[in-house]
Amino acid sequence: MPELFDVVELLVTLPESNLHQGTRGAIVDCYDDGNYEVEFSDRSGETIALCTLSVEQFLVVWKSKERRWLSVSELLSYSTSKLHFLCGRDAYPTRTLLNFDCAV
Repeated sequence: MPELFDVVELLVTLPESNLHQGTRGAIVDCYDDGNYEVEFSDRSGETIALCTLSVEQFLVVWKSKERRWLSVSELLSYSTSKLHFLCGRDAYPTRTLLNFDCAV
């Protein structure tokens, strides 16, 4: 479960915020409805976007409380648990790389 200050990576492109899939940000608020406020910054630490996202739109890559990056196996497990959401989105390369047939 994502927590405050975890680092996340976008699974989707957010054109309205000029953010692309793979952009990293930090969770700065957790809402009761299950959404998260994520801050995206440039290299100098200046905020470039603040977005309310659902858990399906990002992948946690750094666990703040544990002070560690997620392992490849953890990332893969977490990613495959989201395939129901990602299937049908041509922009997400994992579906192609893993050769999943989402129509099944």
